[in-house]
Amino acid sequence: MADYSELIDAETLAFIEKTAESYPDDTASLSIAGQRDVYNAMCRVFHAGYPEGVSAIDDRLAAEGRSIPVRRYTLSAPDAGRALVVYYHGGGYVVGGLESHDDVCAEICARTGYSVVAVDYRLCPEFVHPAPSDDAIDAFRILASEFDGPIVVCGDSAGGNLAAIVSHVTRSERRHPVGQVLIYPGLGGDNTKGSYVRHANAPMLTAADHDFYTDIRAGGADVSGDATFSALADADFSGLPPTVVITAQCDLLSDDGRDYRDALLAAGGKAVWVEEPGLVHGYLRARHSVARAKASFTRIVEAVGALGRGEWPY
Repeated sequence: MADYSELIDAETLAFIEKTAESYPDDTASLSIAGQRDVYNAMCRVFHAGYPEGVSAIDDRLAAEGRSIPVRRYTLSAPDAGRALVVYYHGGGYVVGGLESHDDVCAEICARTGYSVVAVDYRLCPEFVHPAPSDDAIDAFRILASEFDGPIVVCGDSAGGNLAAIVSHVTRSERRHPVGQVLIYPGLGGDNTKGSYVRHANAPMLTAADHDFYTDIRAGGADVSGDATFSALADADFSGLPPTVVITAQCDLLSDDGRDYRDALLAAGGKAVWVEEPGLVHGYLRARHSVARAKASFTRIVEAVGALGRGEWPY
């Protein structure tokens, strides 16, 4: 097991403690409504506001038999970029929404110059698999039909998996992502070895938490081999867009990033994996208080910016 007293610095430890004040370790034992209330309150504590020049409006995308809520972020600067970022939030497919990653999306918009659309996919257990994946895929297709420039998909944790699923499903379609940036994604790796064992009791996300979220999303169905449930379950990793995967060292999901990179490279694709030393799951909320997280967020926005311009600086 990992020695976090050696790996985690004082700034990150302070972030973990601040998070625990709003989101205690036993939150997963609460009712679903209780979990959402606690998570939303915690996100409000860390909300950093909007950078100057960024505005946002809420909208709904008309999908078959339903509508998908989204939030559209734009930058008023005259040199705003021509690419679009489609962002999928984390939260284990159970919590999160348009408010939970609101400031993150606003900052990606400001720092890349690209418009950003955050997708509020359906959550579990009210809607189990494939509902979240269906919403992620349909939202991308609808946005691609209304925007003729390059689109980068991006997401953290559960949202990172959804972004990857979108890339897998749409790779042979006329409109597909030009790149993907996956932030500590849960891609369905082998939970019996590696980081899943080494960091089973890591701060911010434990193996028990991960199993709870995975089971509730599956809804009792057999999802083994289903690439619309977990990107690593796919048998074919060819034809995928240039990919940047960024993980936290002190996170049970870390090996998913390495394994996904390796699968893409073996299939002849472009992929890079960056493991951030000493960081923990959910560190996006620490980007203004922890130097390591701030540096990582810069790498994230630089990756999004480069992929939107058709560049591969790795």
